[in-house]
Amino acid sequence: MIEFLLNTGSTIEEGRLAKGGSKLTEEYTQECAVCRMNPVDFQAMGLPQRVLVSAIDGRHAVAVYAYATDCMQPGQIFMPRAIWANVVVDPETFSTGSPLYKGSPVRVQPTQEDVLNAGDLTMKLYARGR
Repeated sequence: MIEFLLNTGSTIEEGRLAKGGSKLTEEYTQECAVCRMNPVDFQAMGLPQRVLVSAIDGRHAVAVYAYATDCMQPGQIFMPRAIWANVVVDPETFSTGSPLYKGSPVRVQPTQEDVLNAGDLTMKLYARGR
């Protein structure tokens, strides 16, 4: 398990799919249920297909697809701002009214867990009494 700083943000494709009402599609899952990291970090983790990203306090975690990209600095990861990232973003707002979408500390480790689509992840996280 390695600690990283999580940065989130909208991507063009995430925005196109979300605004088009396609959050429950496989295309949305493939675009948003991802963790992009520096190739050196990716190799150090063993080139995993999927990773488990956990909030630093360990209470919340989510399985996502892992990818290497030269666009990331070592020690940082990027996840599109969608339900998968929201699971692990530090909710502290520091009186700004907005959670820590940039620089949120997380832990990442390879996993064999399935990556859930937005509907299944919502049910897992928020369904009560089922």
